[in-house]
This record gives sequence, structure tokens and C-alpha cells, in this order.
Amino acid sequence: MAVPKRKMSRSNTRHRRSAWKASVPTLVKTVVDGKTVYSLPHRARVVEDSQGTPLFLEYKGRKVADA
Repeated sequence: MAVPKRKMSRSNTRHRRSAWKASVPTLVKTVVDGKTVYSLPHRARVVEDSQGTPLFLEYKGRKVADA
């Protein structure tokens, strides 16, 4: 395990930590049954029935897994 040779100042520590930022995910807008749905690209979509019960996972119009 790497061990620092000298103490890192509080200013340098905070400056280093502040460089890590969370990025906003890119969403893809699709229209499903007349409703606009935003989803993450390259992810399976959960197909639900009219009551909201998850039925299966779908990717590019194909069933890929049971929910």
C-alpha cells in the first residue's frame, strides 16, 4: 500500500477532492404508447402491465429477461 512521504496540506486535500464531480446522466427520449419516456441509453427497459406490475425486460424491442 502506498504511504505518503509528507503530510498533505488541508488546502491541497480539499482542492484535490473538489475536482471529483458527479456528471449528469445522458437520457434518451422515446415515445411509448403515446407517453414520453426518458431512459438511460443501452439499458433494458421494464415493461409493465396496465396496473404497473413489471412483466419483463425489453431491449431494442426484444424480450431479454423475466422481471
